[in-house]
Amino acid sequence: MTKKEKKSFNQSLAEWKLFIYNPTTGEFLGRTAKSWGLILLFYLVFYGFLAALFSFTMWAMLQTLNDEVPKYRDQIPSPGLTVFPKPVTALEYSFTVSDPESYKGYIEDLRKFLKPYESEEQKNLTACSDGALFEQKGPVYSACRFPLPLLQACSGVDDPDFGYSRGSPCVLVKMNRIIGLKPQGMPRIECTSKSENTATLSTYPFNGVIDLKYFPYYGKKLHVSYLQPLVAVQVSFNATSSTTNEVTVECKIDGSPNLKNQDDRDKFLGRVVFKVIARA
Repeated sequence: MTKKEKKSFNQSLAEWKLFIYNPTTGEFLGRTAKSWGLILLFYLVFYGFLAALFSFTMWAMLQTLNDEVPKYRDQIPSPGLTVFPKPVTALEYSFTVSDPESYKGYIEDLRKFLKPYESEEQKNLTACSDGALFEQKGPVYSACRFPLPLLQACSGVDDPDFGYSRGSPCVLVKMNRIIGLKPQGMPRIECTSKSENTATLSTYPFNGVIDLKYFPYYGKKLHVSYLQPLVAVQVSFNATSSTTNEVTVECKIDGSPNLKNQDDRDKFLGRVVFKVIARA
């Protein structure tokens, strides 16, 4: 058996040209125009059907959703707690009393956060009755006023530095929003020092009470002007002569039987822990 002779370059080039377009049969890349047309038509119909099926599936799924209220909300039965201003490092406020630049960011963050709570910003809100849930049926949902003077020494009205320039910083604590949440009893945020005789904690409003009139919350789109109730905790160090004062503060939700502050699966449910370090 003899080996086939190797084709020359010109022969290979001629075969490729013939494969690309055959003038005798009118084929392009081995297929006639009719064959190419049928293939393109098939894939056009096939992918068009897939696109239509996907679009219909998405449309059907979206019909089951409410644009104003999340469909599934039972995985977070109790709110967590958030603190302001935003700490530079993880839940640690560190500053030097004699250096205004070290706490300038904290003050600016607090002023920005409390801007919607100013009297001028709340003039269109409702003066709700204290001590009762403010339930509404819509379609228009009103928001209750939160008077800034409730935060007293931490309101920024009398002390624009929120105590940082005196070594007695203020930290705001708020519950995360949960649509439809209706606390029972008299909810409050209780803050305690984890180090004895290190610092004195003052909470505003008195005893960290959160009025029921700020509940329930109906969602961002329905409850447009809603203001979350706040609790301020002011840290006053006892050993003022020390160069560096440090305290760890734990705040937790209390006073409401349906709001949890302890869970084996989530140690931060209903509570928050932060550290304050003040240098002279």
